[in-house]
Amino acid sequence: QVQLVESGGGLVQAGDSLTLSCAASGSTFSDFGMGWFRQAPGKQREGVAGITRSGQTTLYADSVRGRFIVSRDNAKNTVYLRMRSLKLEDTAVYYCAADADGGFYFNEPMYEYWGQGTQVTVSS
Repeated sequence: QVQLVESGGGLVQAGDSLTLSCAASGSTFSDFGMGWFRQAPGKQREGVAGITRSGQTTLYADSVRGRFIVSRDNAKNTVYLRMRSLKLEDTAVYYCAADADGGFYFNEPMYEYWGQGTQVTVSS
């Protein structure tokens, strides 16, 4: 098992940058593929970014590609989501998720573990 705790959310203005962190505990972090998802009010949760166990391969949703960067530090048991040029439509609760099979795609059912989420609000 792995426990995930997100942090770093907050209220920012459009165009600002923000970095989210997801700290893992309880198991060998490098065994897990990791994903970032978000859920905006009234919308379904969607995949934002994914990263393989080693961190060598990443995946991004079209809506964030070029603005968001996912990375991980296996020594610190942490995955990050660096967000820049934030837009109003980036407002959502952001979740990290872990897949014991190493997956990093946006297929939610394959992720066994989820954090509680952190709110990101982008204002004009």
